[in-house]
Amino acid sequence: MMRWIKIPLWLKKCTPNLVWDIPQTERVVYLTFDDGPTPEITPWVLETLAAYHFKATFFLIGNNLAQYPDIAQSLIKEGHGIGNHTYHHRNSWKTSRVAYLEDIKACTTSMETHLGRTPLLFRPPYGKLKLGQPQQLRSHNIIPVMWDILTYDWDVNTTPEDCLKSITKNVQPGSIIVFHDSKKAFGNLKKVLPKALAYLKAQGYRGEILPKSDL
Repeated sequence: MMRWIKIPLWLKKCTPNLVWDIPQTERVVYLTFDDGPTPEITPWVLETLAAYHFKATFFLIGNNLAQYPDIAQSLIKEGHGIGNHTYHHRNSWKTSRVAYLEDIKACTTSMETHLGRTPLLFRPPYGKLKLGQPQQLRSHNIIPVMWDILTYDWDVNTTPEDCLKSITKNVQPGSIIVFHDSKKAFGNLKKVLPKALAYLKAQGYRGEILPKSDL
């Protein structure tokens, strides 16, 4: 299976309806965290981000949000962004188009109920979408956001050193970087995130939330 840490330029150009990065002239990066909110892990991430004065965008699973609304509310209170990651972490390739869209809408409803927010940003679980789905999602005012750098923090065969190198060797202004605030990824995340933030800060980068327009 092909393993891309840095997304190649040709793929970005072939998929204009997907957001892979955000061109920047300043040293800005967009840290993102998938699969939360998760007790203990998401609060730790928030504390770590605060220590380095970085903001991030969290792509939430609707079912997790319904179970832990207080954690999700803390994301908003601390100035972080949120996005939709489906209600049940659906794989588009194994789900009908109708059922997939309904699962996205269920996550949106969960966010509106518990957070009072209607997210425009969406990240497909596993990074998988069917042909034509990006256009379909945009027709529903849903912006599909992918990434520029994938850390593979959830992969048991990826070391913390490898995770860190994925950032230090590939980051550039406007990079969207994927982490996971999940139990599966925490073994790597707890070792990598502080070092990654320290490196980015030393290089003059600042972390901002993903914008909701012009994408």
